[in-house]
Amino acid sequence: MKYYKKIIIIFFICVLFNENTDAQLRVSDNHRYLVQSDGTPFFWLGDTGWELFHRLTVKEANVYLKARKSQGFNVIQAVALAEFDSLHSPNAYGVISLENDDPLKPREAYFAHVDSIIDLAATYDLYIGLLPTWGDKIFKDKWGIGPEIFNTNNAYAYGQWIGNRYKDKWNIIWILGGDRTPRNDNDVEIWRRMAAGVQDGVGGKDKAFMTFHPQPNKVEDGGSSKWFHQDEWLDMNMFQTGHCRENNVWERIAVAYNKTPTKPVIDGEPIYEDHPVCFNERDLGTSSAYDVRRNAYLDIFSGTCGHTYGCHDVWQFYDTSKTPINGPHYAWKVALNLPGANQMKYLKHISSSRPIQDRVLNTTMIIDPLYEHNRVLSIRGKDYIMVYSSEGYSFELKLGNINGKKLQTYWYDPKNGKSIKSDIVENKGIKRFIPPNKGYGKDWVLVLDVIERNYADPAYSIL
Repeated sequence: MKYYKKIIIIFFICVLFNENTDAQLRVSDNHRYLVQSDGTPFFWLGDTGWELFHRLTVKEANVYLKARKSQGFNVIQAVALAEFDSLHSPNAYGVISLENDDPLKPREAYFAHVDSIIDLAATYDLYIGLLPTWGDKIFKDKWGIGPEIFNTNNAYAYGQWIGNRYKDKWNIIWILGGDRTPRNDNDVEIWRRMAAGVQDGVGGKDKAFMTFHPQPNKVEDGGSSKWFHQDEWLDMNMFQTGHCRENNVWERIAVAYNKTPTKPVIDGEPIYEDHPVCFNERDLGTSSAYDVRRNAYLDIFSGTCGHTYGCHDVWQFYDTSKTPINGPHYAWKVALNLPGANQMKYLKHISSSRPIQDRVLNTTMIIDPLYEHNRVLSIRGKDYIMVYSSEGYSFELKLGNINGKKLQTYWYDPKNGKSIKSDIVENKGIKRFIPPNKGYGKDWVLVLDVIERNYADPAYSIL
């Protein structure tokens, strides 16, 4: 009885305080970025809280959501039928998700808990990137607990049911896939039918913003675009670029970025903080704040509409009462404040500090974009340029490809959001720029603003 009283209390709190009822996401007019329903630009800053509904109480979920909101995150990616045996292992209140493993017989108490967390997230103005199921419930492949319960006969009905359940929630983003790569046409058809069910359940295409979360695939595959780019339900392409340090994310993203019709691109699962690098901690160690930060900036400077961060200890909500997966080092409440997580707000800030909607890649401006362990990438708008140097090495730029005679330059530090005001330069010719320092972990962003625009100093500040 206590459990149901908590659910009822949370429900009424969320109804009273959730006023942001018209914030559904849509694709921008140029099909590269995201906006809210009123046209406000939306920079996706996600976190992978995959086991959120399955492992946490409402009280614990509040700790997590409050922390991520304070760090600038605005999307939480979580799974209804989660990976860790959610069909047989109960949630934090002792409730199983389905009756007899039947996706057409969901247990109300389990989904009432999902409801409460979605509503709680709304009070923090957080979107939930909702996966109806983890991919092991469609096929286990070489790993996963399963069991395999979805097929072409029931995928539509489950999608319609869960779509209808959440059709009135403004803060839902639909994510199919769940860490699986389709093996054949039958697998593709299952996800297509589930997508169709979700669309019909929410009341139409315009009410369901949807993407697909795959496993890492080959560079030339282009993430989700390999199978679903031409599908009208796929609003945005998603990647899992994986948990290795050197994976040339810019090449992977370029494949989907350059396809027609144009669709936004996101990296939905990159290298996680505190994760065994390439699943090989003994030889390669664990990933650092710099590893996740570098991947994030390479994503943004390759044309993505945002970025999803992940922490190995947090996605599984590890503590000493739970079986560890792949060697987490910290309890999740401690890991919430690892340095990489706190640095993501600086990524969101610098990207949003100049107009996003007219932003394009600036691939012809950099004379030599690649060093052995350093990548230099650039983006630009109508009256500004940004350049990311992943290890702070100097670089040469061909200027003159935006309007304006003079440019004010700044060096922005991704580690702390501070900036250094630098020279005013002529907007013409080839010029060499030298970051304040260089080496492993010493990445920098060069910002060049047309003087007449009077842009604010790009330094991060709490308003």
